[in-house]
Amino acid sequence: MLFNSFAFLVFFIIVTPVYFLLPHKYRWAWLLGASCYFYMAFVPVYIFILGGTIVIDYFAGIWIAKSEGRRRKLFLVLSLISNIGVLAFFKYFNFLNENLSFLLHGAGYQNPVPFLSIILPIGLSFHTFQAMSYTIEVYRGNQQTERHFGIYALYVMFYPQLVAGPIERPQNMLHQFHEKHEFDYDRIKSGLGLMLWGLFKKMVIADRLGIVVNQVYGNVHEYQGIPLLVAILFFGFQIYCDFSGYSDIALGAARVMGFRLMVNFNFPFGAKNISDFWRHWHISLSSWYNDYLYEPLVIAKRNWGKLGLLYAIFVTYFISGIWHGAGWTFVIFGTLHGLAVIYEVMSRKKRKKAAKFLGKRIYNMASVIITFCYACFTWIFFRANSVKEAFYVIKHMFVGIGIQIHLIKVDSSQLNNFVFVGQGPWLFALSIFGIFLLEILETIMRKKNIMLWIFGRPALVRYSIYYGLSVFILAFGVFSKAKFIYFQF
Repeated sequence: MLFNSFAFLVFFIIVTPVYFLLPHKYRWAWLLGASCYFYMAFVPVYIFILGGTIVIDYFAGIWIAKSEGRRRKLFLVLSLISNIGVLAFFKYFNFLNENLSFLLHGAGYQNPVPFLSIILPIGLSFHTFQAMSYTIEVYRGNQQTERHFGIYALYVMFYPQLVAGPIERPQNMLHQFHEKHEFDYDRIKSGLGLMLWGLFKKMVIADRLGIVVNQVYGNVHEYQGIPLLVAILFFGFQIYCDFSGYSDIALGAARVMGFRLMVNFNFPFGAKNISDFWRHWHISLSSWYNDYLYEPLVIAKRNWGKLGLLYAIFVTYFISGIWHGAGWTFVIFGTLHGLAVIYEVMSRKKRKKAAKFLGKRIYNMASVIITFCYACFTWIFFRANSVKEAFYVIKHMFVGIGIQIHLIKVDSSQLNNFVFVGQGPWLFALSIFGIFLLEILETIMRKKNIMLWIFGRPALVRYSIYYGLSVFILAFGVFSKAKFIYFQF
């Protein structure tokens, strides 16, 4: 079920009031049933896969807590193997098999292992990592075992963040399912406002930019120069508005019912370097990797000195790339981010000298622009259908720009071919307007909480803003039920 669908609107209108009307002791069952229905709206049979891992991790948590010494570690390892095994089978089996076939063919052999017609269960990477965080935290002694099976199942399956995060920790969520949440008008207003803002980012900005992006990347060899640059820039804003829009809707839907999910985005396009970018982009994933992969690697390789730190950085970002998708494009995407962070570590003294020479203001401004451009460059691999197509984009993104500009000067109708990419001037202008509006509002949000400001206005002003935003979505939103980009992971 998509957040940007009429089906979800009906679902939300039914689930939320009933949640508040039910006695507290039955609310968990209602939410669990609703979350199962929400998930089964995609591919119903995959609920059994999710259910199987929930059962394994539930009992693994109990056995870890009861055991001592090596048995504790054994149960943790069994839990992790079951989760990673399911993820590896559905997400990486055919990718690994394809590469095995390539290697065997090069050596003159046939691969006897057949390819499987399997569909990746939606959101598998997200709820797998959330489930793993539970058993790891129980093993570390940071989380008590959840004995209520239904509550634990709800922790994994809570519908707002089930398929695309945020990837929550048990310390933040489990106790909230035991707490009674009262009907709070101000909190509900805040949650609905956040959901509306998320829908605006998704339907008005992301999906409209996606029309151009899909046109170019779907026929990449037909373009060079300006159209490729437009698609690269548009995808940067598309993926941000698409993913952060989903997170806003998730946080808002949970907030309406009284649940507090972690913030997943914090103005990442203001980052001054790539490591800073990841502290503000997909925060739940980057913090997950920091706690469960990067820091353990740094500790394990502490005798290596600086080399151990660089090793930990590279492995973390390499695996992050693989987490995003089963393809060499995603491996390259993660590797490029890892190399950028390694460069930051190695060039710290030089960058301090550059900041002193240029002045703090100019240096910071240049750093933000360079970081954004580098992120957009790495997203070429993220969005391209293959490594070959990604390198085609890189090779041709500056080709023929001079000729294209000359043709536009001679015949302004060429704007439709080289800049508007067949979208027409008005729809293209709407896309640009969406980007500028986003940047203006987020610049204000960095200094001031707009939501609190809106809530402090008179009712007429408040509802005029809500009504205006709703009308804008209805008038200029894309209603093609476009899936959220991160659903594929």
